[in-house]
Amino acid sequence: MTPKQVKLVRSSWSQVAALDPEMVGSLFYNRLFEIAPGVKDMFHRPLPEQSRKLLTILDHVIEKLDALGEIVENIVKLAHRHDGYGVKPEHFAEVGEALLWTIGKSLGEKWNDELKEAWAMCYVTLSSTMINAVKYIKKRG
Repeated sequence: MTPKQVKLVRSSWSQVAALDPEMVGSLFYNRLFEIAPGVKDMFHRPLPEQSRKLLTILDHVIEKLDALGEIVENIVKLAHRHDGYGVKPEHFAEVGEALLWTIGKSLGEKWNDELKEAWAMCYVTLSSTMINAVKYIKKRG
């Protein structure tokens, strides 16, 4: 990600994070379950709790976007947990679509192509790290 993209993600995230986390989470999970109904069975926590967890994780990652090396271990642990829930590499595209849709809905008229590209790069960075971590863990046995 470029420094400008990091700045765009952070500034737009501060606006999204200021919203009610349950509302943002509800937007995300409803959209995700619409796109990928089969993943709904992977979620066992109540959605308000799951929503707060999602936003906390995103907040942590976005805070470290320009220093991801500092949290790679956390991302690997997150990937390992998700693998245990049954998350497959193809699910990441669906999650990314739901996330970008949610950010766009949350930002309303402020959402534009430049922000969408910055968020897409942010998500690709995170998801590819998680996918590669799971592949590495499985390869090592």
